[in-house]
Amino acid sequence: MSHASLPRLVLLTDRAQLRLGRDLVRTLRECAHAGLRAVVLREPDLVGEPFEALVREAAAIPGLALLLSRRTHPLAAGTHLAAHQPAPTHGWWGRSCHAVPEVRAAAAEGASWATLSPWGATLSKAGYGPPVGRDGLADVPLPVLALGGITTPEDAAGALASGAHGVAVMGAVMRAADPARMVASLLTALPADVPATTGGAA
Repeated sequence: MSHASLPRLVLLTDRAQLRLGRDLVRTLRECAHAGLRAVVLREPDLVGEPFEALVREAAAIPGLALLLSRRTHPLAAGTHLAAHQPAPTHGWWGRSCHAVPEVRAAAAEGASWATLSPWGATLSKAGYGPPVGRDGLADVPLPVLALGGITTPEDAAGALASGAHGVAVMGAVMRAADPARMVASLLTALPADVPATTGGAA
């Protein structure tokens, strides 16, 4: 994957938010079928073989690029780092940011993308305070994904109008009765993606 192929919609997982009885891998398959092209696999409580099994299953989903939150893995296309984590020396990676100056700092470190949150009012990112300021976002030198409070196509369109490359979502999809339908709905407001290359570090 490259800067140019960063999808306009990226899903962050949290299986605890899924409706009772919903399986995460099945949900990811359905979302990929609906047009999702990249997922940040979080699930920080999973370690050892349960985590490895999840990575293997997620990495095998056709057309879906796997990014890992805070961790590297040979089956992942890249890594999404927390704000405090040191920048890696190689690979395709992004960073969680909570202000436009942090996005600029991530670009200077060599990040390939950044999330900016909380973009809007959200249950998932409530601990990060009020929505972020966006002044100067259109001029940052890397793709930015608006994260937090993106629940409708209108929200996604508004993020692009404010200078975001695309959107990152978690709760709106994870908590949905039909996650794939929510993905398809959000994609109606976003430009078409270049098909993602799955598997392997860039």
